[in-house]
Amino acid sequence: MSKNMKVVRKSMAVSLTGLFLASAALTGCSDGSKNASSSAAPSGASAGASQAAGSIDHSKPLTITVFDNAANYQGEQTGWYGKLVKDKFNITLNILAPQVAGDQLYKTRTAAGDLGDLLIVDNSQLEELIPAGLVLDLTDKLKSTKYLSQYVDNHFKPFNAGFDKVNPEGKIYGLPTFEADTSPTTFSEEIPYSSPIMPWDYYKGVGAPKLNNLDDLLNVLKQMQEKYPKTPDGKPIVPISLWKDWDGGSMENVRWVSGWYGFEQPDGTSTIQLNAKGDIVPLVDDNSMYKKILQFYFKANQMGLIDPDSPTQDWNKVSEKLTNKQVLLLWYSWQRGFYNSIERGKNGDGNVAIPIADTHIIQSSDAYYGNGRVFAIGKKAKDPERIMEFMDWLVSPEGLRYYVNGFEGFNYEKTADGKFQLTEVGQTAFQKNTPVPDEYGGGGYQDGQSKLNTMIMSDFTFDPDTKEFYNSNYWSATIEANKTALTTDWQKTYNAENATDYYLKNNMIDIVPNINTSLGTDSSDIKNKRSQISDYVKNTSWKMVFAKNQAEFDQLWTKLQKDVVGLGWKDVLAADTVKAQKIVKMRADASAGK
Repeated sequence: MSKNMKVVRKSMAVSLTGLFLASAALTGCSDGSKNASSSAAPSGASAGASQAAGSIDHSKPLTITVFDNAANYQGEQTGWYGKLVKDKFNITLNILAPQVAGDQLYKTRTAAGDLGDLLIVDNSQLEELIPAGLVLDLTDKLKSTKYLSQYVDNHFKPFNAGFDKVNPEGKIYGLPTFEADTSPTTFSEEIPYSSPIMPWDYYKGVGAPKLNNLDDLLNVLKQMQEKYPKTPDGKPIVPISLWKDWDGGSMENVRWVSGWYGFEQPDGTSTIQLNAKGDIVPLVDDNSMYKKILQFYFKANQMGLIDPDSPTQDWNKVSEKLTNKQVLLLWYSWQRGFYNSIERGKNGDGNVAIPIADTHIIQSSDAYYGNGRVFAIGKKAKDPERIMEFMDWLVSPEGLRYYVNGFEGFNYEKTADGKFQLTEVGQTAFQKNTPVPDEYGGGGYQDGQSKLNTMIMSDFTFDPDTKEFYNSNYWSATIEANKTALTTDWQKTYNAENATDYYLKNNMIDIVPNINTSLGTDSSDIKNKRSQISDYVKNTSWKMVFAKNQAEFDQLWTKLQKDVVGLGWKDVLAADTVKAQKIVKMRADASAGK
């Protein structure tokens, strides 16, 4: 590994197209949001590119039950992606989504001994499924694949080796999600995963005041709210919109904004926050960043800045508002894609990074080894060979292009130099839910996108044909097209090529090696205590945001600190501290090139 943390800094502009960013929308992501080598969906006769011709029989229809922690949708995959998979593999994807159906779905199905055919689960769940015998060993199956086999040595083996307590032989049971093919210490993106983002025209419309702290942010949001109360078509604009359905061990909207001030909540933990130096702070500590951000949201609500729909709406409702430019403060990088476009950028219209002077962001490097979830095959899968073939196609150039960028001739086209560029339709197909030609499946483009909502190899892998990332925001044609009034004005204002460049120049970001490994499974005792504590923390956090006054906010916090102790806080905290210490050591090793 490189001894120095590297950042890919091409001469790229502030991203405007957002085709991938929005479609990645992906899950709490993470967080955090996708393609075709032919202008028409391939026929079933072309299936099986990763296997010997004719070795797999596609004549019988196959419905794959997909247990998918990343999905925001439950039911059959329809639309253009559904037609594509059906035509190519004679497969129908039936998605089971805990984010829709509830966490009990995992417990119920594992207790029955059959989670599903294709599984997209958290690392901690894989660690339970291996000894329970509920997932297949993929080691030998990978050898016959054309594309997945390329990632075995550098990606799949190192990841699975981390599960040594339940997998002493180092077999490959899970394929990590969103893996980048750059390096373990490279950060390739033009903007941090979570940072302050607002509409540039509205921000300038109130004088573009310098933001020194969160109080300044609230004040400028209030000014923007007063000057821009409604969209041109009369829809109400809200400064901050929150949602509950992504909450895990704590309030997710608090978790990611804490990262602005250098503290993250590592995946697999629920009681701590960790900074780049390795400091571990309990979530309920009076000085925790978690409390600071709860206080920020509370104050925002006292000022009338929080969307009143927040306690009851889900992510899908928020995404509609983002598409309509009804939300002033964004914090996930991919949220820009719901509204931003090249055409709007020409008029100086779009969501961009607005730095706050006292922030110091913590940012993980590219997810070289993945980012917290895995693809696996259930032990009772009906036809494992056809599922493997499908997964192999997912990481092929054709499969990645369909997933990330739609299909050639509709969303994008080849340029004279053999690279790709977005078509006029492709620039806004997601935002406008553009109707898809019947030959591709009909319906709206956004409606028909892959509901898997996750990838094995990410858009930060290189397309072998173009030698550019699959992510269309980093295509040379997109970078050139993005030299708009919005981009150039932002660059001139901040004297930087992009947000990452700005934060690096001003020593406002710590880029830490991305660590994706087994952190150990909870005992049944810890698991039960964690579940009770998490529910209590989440519920109390929401009450605190909407407390009637500061006194009630403080009372709720004090009660939270006391009550979680009775629920077993110290035991769960101790377990999470061990996990965090492992992360700290692995980051140190990665930075040292070990």
